[in-house]
Amino acid sequence: MMNIRSAPAVRYEMVDGTALIAIDNPPVNASSHDVRTALLEAVRQAEADEAVDAIAIFGAGRTFIAGADIREFGKPPKDPILPDVNNAIEACAKPVIAILHGTALGGGFEVALAAHARIALPGTQVGLPEVTLGVLPGAGGTQRAPRLIGIAKALEIITEGRRIGAEEALEMGLIDRIAEGEPRDVALEMAEEVRQGNLGTRRTGELQVSPDDAAIADVSERLKAKQAHLFSPHKAVEAVAGCTGPLAEGLAQERALFRQCIESPQRAGLIHAFFAERAVAKIPEAGATPRPVAGAGVIGGGTMGSGIATAMLLAGLNVTLVERDEEALARGRASVEGNLAQAVKRGKLDEAKRAAILAERLKATTDLGALAEADLIVEAVFEDLEVKTELFARLDAIAREGAVLATNTSYLDVDRIAAATSRPQDVVGLHFFSPAHVMKLIEVVVGDKTAAEVVATGFALAKRLRKIAVRAGVCDGFIGNRILAHYRKSVDYLMMDGATPQQIDPALTGFGFAMGPFAVSDLAGLDIGWATRKRHAAMRPAEERYIPIADRICEEGWFGRKTGKGFYVYPQGGKPEPNPEVARIIDEERAKAGILPRNFEDDEIVDRYMTAMIAEAARVLEDGIAQRPIDIDAVFLFGYGFPRFRGGPLHYADTLGAKELVARIERYAEEDAHYWQVPPLLARMAREGTRFADMNEG
Repeated sequence: MMNIRSAPAVRYEMVDGTALIAIDNPPVNASSHDVRTALLEAVRQAEADEAVDAIAIFGAGRTFIAGADIREFGKPPKDPILPDVNNAIEACAKPVIAILHGTALGGGFEVALAAHARIALPGTQVGLPEVTLGVLPGAGGTQRAPRLIGIAKALEIITEGRRIGAEEALEMGLIDRIAEGEPRDVALEMAEEVRQGNLGTRRTGELQVSPDDAAIADVSERLKAKQAHLFSPHKAVEAVAGCTGPLAEGLAQERALFRQCIESPQRAGLIHAFFAERAVAKIPEAGATPRPVAGAGVIGGGTMGSGIATAMLLAGLNVTLVERDEEALARGRASVEGNLAQAVKRGKLDEAKRAAILAERLKATTDLGALAEADLIVEAVFEDLEVKTELFARLDAIAREGAVLATNTSYLDVDRIAAATSRPQDVVGLHFFSPAHVMKLIEVVVGDKTAAEVVATGFALAKRLRKIAVRAGVCDGFIGNRILAHYRKSVDYLMMDGATPQQIDPALTGFGFAMGPFAVSDLAGLDIGWATRKRHAAMRPAEERYIPIADRICEEGWFGRKTGKGFYVYPQGGKPEPNPEVARIIDEERAKAGILPRNFEDDEIVDRYMTAMIAEAARVLEDGIAQRPIDIDAVFLFGYGFPRFRGGPLHYADTLGAKELVARIERYAEEDAHYWQVPPLLARMAREGTRFADMNEG
């Protein structure tokens, strides 16, 4: 063995004719400028060395190249760029083998595609997820993947951006073999296999790919139907469509389309969303030590409680589910069993593990005393302050010392709930979003006396559950529901003044929301909003304009999907249709208020909705309920279906500018001065020319 060369981020050694090139750029071996430079130099040096007859590239540590270096996002590219590195790898006169383990994603997998053979260790995941960041594979992925697996399969993995396990990748033809062992050992073994003629090598770019106009047309139509508002997936289809000619021409077209994606506003929004998921972990309590949680209790087996219990069970926790009586307990346990059955159906769990979870790790009881030894207890009972405070007073006498007591309230005062105990430092809000075993967001609501380690425990639990935690202060509705309560009124005003639910919902799905606000209300249950409005009635200012249309719908017993009727009618097995009775109620309420309906363009509907959302978000920020604008963006991206490509409401606000937003609010205030008020923070930003993004720094 002879060491030839070492460079930052890359180790090079020669063993019996094999040049071993190890990417060593922890933690994930990202393809940084240092990695690209050293990798290119290493390949060229190995190619020039007469003693080398095989080259193997592998990753040190826990992964191959997991993707691009996020520190370089948004900065001008520095030579050598990854396409040039990959082209040099493919053009190398000596066989180049890529040994993959951990993850090989995006540019990392494009390095592997440029190699002459690909070997994966068991458990490896590969993929080309660039569309999730608003770009397309720009280092040969759209040209080399189709040459290995055909246009149809390449379009599938590129436009969906999904990860692929080693077994599926082998079956598809993306990799050549799965081998056991340490990456370096496998590299040496595979180099010998090449010498012996037992492992074939070839240049991917020299393979011929058959035209597949039907696949291109099918994917194009699907994207137009489901993702018409997105940019990069459509450009990715264009790039793949150019793979049937010479490689150089296809690569040139791919690069041109990649640059178009780079210049798209959607890329900036998707990159912001990517960073938001990571930024929310930066909290004042980050240095505190979380309390250990092995066993948890969940009180309430309804939709929320059963979902929370399911999420905990799937994360490996022992769970005690408590309900008030045997009938409710049976329903709660059945809900958990159904959720786990769905996990099996989706391939997230096998049947044996589901059976073991139910037999060994789920306990269902009507005895609150069974929670005496739980490390963490989550209350998920009816949204009523008196009910919750009474329950927490009982828990105070039952729970062991040091147990974390969490409330899943959506709106209520966490400090008042904590005050019902002798240990308010142990009380925290953990606001899950429904369905709790599916939705990614948890608002960790920090009370005046919540201990730092309890906050840290909430964040550690979210990580264990594979969810995203956002720190929130105490107010009615916290971050998300406080903002929602405000901007939701804007569509009620639009409905009263002339727009219809059937116009408003499509206008907002056209903006990028997965569902419109009336469809969402039906899905969540109209009775939930009704209960909140009744709770707020005594506090409602006399001058506030109140729209009773939703109340009247609820008075009919129509609560949305759960009753088969709400703003829409839900025929069994059919598509939702407008509820004709709602139009009658709207007409009656307009007549009572003396309103002559007017026409609204879709653009104005979107502008009013978004301006109201941004205005209340600015107030939440100014009040200190959210730490930074990016935390608000994360809440809406991961809890409220905000279109990811727009980056979140405050990222979107920066694309409009504070002056434009202030001008809109002042214009709308001529109609309703009570509702449309300029937040002081927004007014100051307009004067100073600052952006919300400036407040995220540090």
